[in-house]
Amino acid sequence: MSHVVIIGSGVVGAAIAYELSHVKGLKITVFDRQPPAQASTGAALGVLMGVISQKIKGKAWQMRQTSIQRYETLIPELETLTNRQIPFNRQGILMLLSDVSEEISAWEKLVETRHSQGWELEIWDTGKLKNICPQVNCEKITGAVYSPQDRQLDPTALTLALVEAAQHNGVTFKFGVAVLDSETSMIESSLQCCHHLETTEGKIAADWFVVAAGLGSTPLTAKLNQQIDIRPVLGQALQVHLEHPLGNPDFQPAITGNDVHIVPVGGGDYWLGATVEFPTNGDEIPPNQQLLESVREQAIAFCPELATASIVRTWSGLRPRPEGRPAPVIGQLPGFSNVLLATGHYRNGVLLAPATAHAIREMIIPQGQGHGA
Repeated sequence: MSHVVIIGSGVVGAAIAYELSHVKGLKITVFDRQPPAQASTGAALGVLMGVISQKIKGKAWQMRQTSIQRYETLIPELETLTNRQIPFNRQGILMLLSDVSEEISAWEKLVETRHSQGWELEIWDTGKLKNICPQVNCEKITGAVYSPQDRQLDPTALTLALVEAAQHNGVTFKFGVAVLDSETSMIESSLQCCHHLETTEGKIAADWFVVAAGLGSTPLTAKLNQQIDIRPVLGQALQVHLEHPLGNPDFQPAITGNDVHIVPVGGGDYWLGATVEFPTNGDEIPPNQQLLESVREQAIAFCPELATASIVRTWSGLRPRPEGRPAPVIGQLPGFSNVLLATGHYRNGVLLAPATAHAIREMIIPQGQGHGA
């Protein structure tokens, strides 16, 4: 029986654990220094911008498509298995446009491309927008793009359900365990093999090691002398409350414009976010209150009723952004035969978690081998 060790229990690590739990003959152990969904996952807004993204080909689009398709089956599957409810908004994403003359031809082209790929996208003029989403009342808005097949979900609820479902399928999770060091050997002139990790709970031997530790991936890979440089980018968001939902209570899509999201989370509650704050000195990023206020002001400019909303809470989290290379980092750690990377997803960890899990499964169990629950 092959033993797979996964380091990290955010949404990506948990998704990999659940995906691998369906493969016969695997023993799976997940380690994390902290409980699940504590780092960037717990701070994410869960807006799954797949069909509405500008990625139209290659790996970037394929991963988005794989994830969007998988979520339609994954959410009910997890809810049945765990008896947990995962808030999953199936009412799509509405992107507000502010300079239609600049953008409309590009969007029309994307609509055509998506239709040819079997996906829906609609361009709305201001009349249609006002009729369907009267809460949007901003003279700078010149139209919108509606993506009925994109989704939004609660990342923490999803991750906790993935952990519980993986445990149900026999995966062992060990929280509060840190990796201290590793032992490797050369198996051929160009490749090394990692035999075990030294942890605060002793030595852990495995056939495969999967690094899904977000920002923790940098010190981990440094211990293997193959440092993958992942830097923090801070995001802040806030939850606000109104006495009643905005616009039509029966149609509550996630609304986005100018990189600001207005996310309905039930009743008259909305998440507003998120800032994008880079470190100025080392890796320290103190949350900038003015930037969070500017996100709130932008949301109010789109939906003026939000000015009367009370602030329920604010929060922040660090996103893992690879330095000098595109996000995410998925594949073998250079120079190692049995260390895989599933990290550095930056702002798309929740969106790409199912596709990442699928990719890691295919690296460990090539297609057609060992499939089955």
